[in-house]
Amino acid sequence: MKITTLTSDISLKRQLEQGNEQQLQTVRDVIADVRAKGDEAIKYYSEKWDGFAPENLRVTKQEITEAVKNFDSQLYMDLQEAADNIRLYHNEQKRNGFQLPLADGSYLAQRITALDAVGLYVPGGSAAYPSSVLMNVIPAQVAGVKRIVITSPAGKDGKLPEAVLVAAYILGISEIYKVGGAQAIAALAYGTETIAPVDKITGPGNIFVALAKREVFGEVAIDMIAGPSEICVIADDTAYADEIAADLLSQAEHDALACAVLITTSDDLAEQVAEQVEMQLSNLPREAIARKAIENFGQIYVAESIEEAVRAVNSLAPEHLEIVTENAEQVSQMITHAGAIFIGRYSSEPVGDYFAGTNHVLPTNSTARFASGLNVDDFIKRTSVVYYSEKTWQQNAPKIARLARLEGLEGHARAVESRGWDKGEEA
Repeated sequence: MKITTLTSDISLKRQLEQGNEQQLQTVRDVIADVRAKGDEAIKYYSEKWDGFAPENLRVTKQEITEAVKNFDSQLYMDLQEAADNIRLYHNEQKRNGFQLPLADGSYLAQRITALDAVGLYVPGGSAAYPSSVLMNVIPAQVAGVKRIVITSPAGKDGKLPEAVLVAAYILGISEIYKVGGAQAIAALAYGTETIAPVDKITGPGNIFVALAKREVFGEVAIDMIAGPSEICVIADDTAYADEIAADLLSQAEHDALACAVLITTSDDLAEQVAEQVEMQLSNLPREAIARKAIENFGQIYVAESIEEAVRAVNSLAPEHLEIVTENAEQVSQMITHAGAIFIGRYSSEPVGDYFAGTNHVLPTNSTARFASGLNVDDFIKRTSVVYYSEKTWQQNAPKIARLARLEGLEGHARAVESRGWDKGEEA
């Protein structure tokens, strides 16, 4: 990894793939076809791109049962415990409405209601992502969403990964479809003969999935358009180089565009981590991917002080931030912009990815300056409620009418003045 002195203009922002015109047109064609032809279009594109055209789009109960039966018992218990931890954490995010009493029985209120239906996209291919199922489904369940749908591309054998089906089973989700790509997003947004539409779509995917989510936004809600993963580590001379290197590589192995940054106050640690990264890369199964990420978006910065490191982190607003220093908890209190913060030697980033209970769907590309990770609030609506008694109306109608006329909206003024007296009397 490259080592340099920390400067004020470091950035995690990358020129991320936004999709070329051909990709965008492909996505638009797919969406149009799904809207026009429904299941027929889904099967066509599944055959074309996934090598499998499902006779029945929906996963059967038998397929789920077989997956659970064949699944490793220890891994099942691990997934169950992770799910329990995630639910425990997200239960604390539940929000209640309120009612603000005014004089004479009038009141203002806010009511909280869950979305009716959400769809979760789970990436397919050679990898299985049961953690995505847990992280997306559980906050929706805690929010009170009644219908939760999973779509994921099947393999050429016509099956979804066992781990995905088992995670869904643990959470009680049975509406699962063998549909991937832009056609899955279109189906969730607009519906087909088999798949009823949803109100919001969440979950990661490739460039075609990301472009499709952009295209349907407005018809439905989406979670975010997340970029490649990021990790930033603040460390001093109390940190162990091999551990820091392993943490950097834990994100570099995700994607060739992943970003891994160390900011340290120790020249010695900087040199040792650079050496460790190279050593550990040599036997990492995803070496080719991780090496590209490290070469293109990996960096070690040497800061003069922890305070300087903190200022840089708040400018970077990274997706994941580890703090491995003396007084790490105190340092964490100085951080204002990060998707998630991991404090101390034993809080390695994968702890949050899989098990601790916090959500791993996080803002990337410095959007942690204004965005939050996926949470229960993403699956609710807040509705304002106004109740004015006649007396409260009488006291305030002239004020409201004057404000309306200030803005040149006579109809507004007349609307508030038109009520409250006997219609036979003069106002």
